[in-house]
Amino acid sequence: MLTNAPKGTKDVLPSQVYKWHYVERAFADICETYGFKEIRTPVFEHTELFSRGVGDTTDIVQKEMYTFQDYAKRSITLKPEGTSPVARAFVEHKAYADVQPAKYYYNTPCFRYEKPQSGRLRAFHQFGIEVFGTNNMIADAEVICLANDFLHGLGITNIELQINSVGCPECRKAHREALRDFLRPKYEELCGTCKDRFERNPLRIMDCKSEICQELVKGAPLMIDFLCDDCKAAFEDVQNNLKHMGVEFVVNPGIVRGLDYYTKTAFEFVTTSIGAQGTVCGGGRYDHLMEELGGPPIPGVGFGLGIERLLLTMEANGIEIPEPETADVFVAVMGDEAKAFGLKLLHQLRQAGVRAEMDAMARNIKGQFKYANRIGAKKTVVIGDNELAEKKVAIKDMATSQQTEVSMDDILKELTK
Repeated sequence: MLTNAPKGTKDVLPSQVYKWHYVERAFADICETYGFKEIRTPVFEHTELFSRGVGDTTDIVQKEMYTFQDYAKRSITLKPEGTSPVARAFVEHKAYADVQPAKYYYNTPCFRYEKPQSGRLRAFHQFGIEVFGTNNMIADAEVICLANDFLHGLGITNIELQINSVGCPECRKAHREALRDFLRPKYEELCGTCKDRFERNPLRIMDCKSEICQELVKGAPLMIDFLCDDCKAAFEDVQNNLKHMGVEFVVNPGIVRGLDYYTKTAFEFVTTSIGAQGTVCGGGRYDHLMEELGGPPIPGVGFGLGIERLLLTMEANGIEIPEPETADVFVAVMGDEAKAFGLKLLHQLRQAGVRAEMDAMARNIKGQFKYANRIGAKKTVVIGDNELAEKKVAIKDMATSQQTEVSMDDILKELTK
């Protein structure tokens, strides 16, 4: 139906949008405190960006992307995540020639075709940050610390930081073979997607959403036990950096992350307060993404954080977001001359930064007062023929019902105190 939003999408009405403004301001503020600059990328990209960057063995690329052909027969995809477009922009504009590391943050819509559920929509919104140009584990700790400070700064306490290392292409070779050996006797029980992953990328099987596959991988070899010396040292380094920063964490060897571009550090902020889908924020390092996209070998690290899920988490934690201020002044008028004066006053008040309202429905004076109450006006100015003749107006305090008479010459000064 034309009057129903598509499945998996959601309107944000004025009665709720102030909550979005609150978290958006908080995220922008903390990013700027940490030295990150905002970047904005297009809503759609060439499909190959995601098949090469995210990985063609991932659920996102295989099952969830909104892909179509444009009029020139080019394959276009609505972006399912934020990192690949930012990396593409970094390469395209040769930002690697600027001072490094480059630090970006974004607030963007994303699109994935999946089963809608609590905190998971087909059209959703994502906060994210990316650091390009350094393989120093200080950057990893800084990214994690920013997420930690942001979440705790919003008052979210029922949350746990879990970290892991997913190794590098070299040490993953041995793990892949061990994983195949473990899964080979169970191959026929795997879902069709995971059978395809068995040879191409068996690590993705660990992240399969099928309950059957999740049972089959229990007890499987863990990547953390196959780390090369470099990856092992990097993982120890990031843990020490987090300890120095005072960030609490637990090591969870089962974290895989859903995107192929991750290397070394992987992390998630997990809560049980919004049901089974409890990952509020997830990210990690990706040292080879730029090369996959055709750029120079530049390392990166970052995270993505779903705004809808964040708001659900805040609600589950009992966090009340302050409601926006209501109208400061309502201008009530009776008669054409009073209306003319009221319109002039209304405009002057707004120019002075006062939240002012006036009736636009031709209500009588009683109806205007009811409307002023409904919109939560703090004060109401009453202007009629008598007020114009005497050059005085009445200002009513809507909370106490007290009225004060003020001369026409002083009305603007009185209301802008």
